[in-house]
Amino acid sequence: MREMNNVREFILLGLTQNPDMQKLLFVVFTLIYFWATAYFLTLVGNLLIVVTIATSPALRTPMYFFLSFLSFVDFTCSSITAPKMIFDLLAEKKTISFNGCMTQLFLEHLISGAELILLTVMAYDRYLAICRPLHYMIKMNWQMCGLLVAVSWAGGFLHALIQILFMLWLSFCGPNVIDHFFCDFDPVLKLSCIDTHILGLFVAANTGFMCALIFSILITSYVLILCTLRTQSSEGRRKALSTCAPHITVVILLFVPCMFIYLRPTGTFPIDKAVAVFYTMITPMLNPLIYTLRNAEVKNAMRKLWSQKVSFLFFYK
Repeated sequence: MREMNNVREFILLGLTQNPDMQKLLFVVFTLIYFWATAYFLTLVGNLLIVVTIATSPALRTPMYFFLSFLSFVDFTCSSITAPKMIFDLLAEKKTISFNGCMTQLFLEHLISGAELILLTVMAYDRYLAICRPLHYMIKMNWQMCGLLVAVSWAGGFLHALIQILFMLWLSFCGPNVIDHFFCDFDPVLKLSCIDTHILGLFVAANTGFMCALIFSILITSYVLILCTLRTQSSEGRRKALSTCAPHITVVILLFVPCMFIYLRPTGTFPIDKAVAVFYTMITPMLNPLIYTLRNAEVKNAMRKLWSQKVSFLFFYK
């Protein structure tokens, strides 16, 4: 059994100790966070309205069902670390309690794990739609869609549970200064007062293996899709690629930083903070843009909904 902890809170060094740079980053990340939040609420609200009132049958498909959950995951992911990071940029004392640190760590890996599996589900959806079109609606029915989303969350929970159980077994006797802007495994492992070399390998294997395995599955699925597209017409290839390109872009934006951080021996590098900012704040902000603003069906549905709202308000004014 692990020893009792002497550490009751951790001190986060944040992104920088330069006061002027802290103020500049505070403005920049506040604008990014609240812009992404507002966009998420608009997106999800419109999609829910579209589905509820059935004004756009084109959006009542498994692809947009999964997309709405991806938007929720992205919003939640940025909300775990961004508010604390923004607050700490102007705070004189940047601290987080031990329980708060463990909670942040658990939620970060819960959401990230769910997102990785959900991206795999979305790739499977595109594979069936393009390579097995005659069986698509039979295999990808609404019961199956709900089950796959549940599997994504269950997989993320199991992954995060394994990680946090490893971490809770450690003892922390001091120091308590984390050279990061949020609680992650490598920076926290460095503060343990016991030898964490073997444990660090297990933790890295858990996250790193998950990233590598899912990335391999995604690459395989898109290789099969590209092979199938060779036999289709130019119009069919164009339409299929237009739905696959955003997903491939999001996969690259998420998996490259993930594998850089976790698919390596334990340890920290100066660039880790910049990479962490990218996958915790920038990628969740870009995903809605990549998936919706470049999607003609979603834009047309939004325009139709907006015109209906304006007409309704004008009629009853």
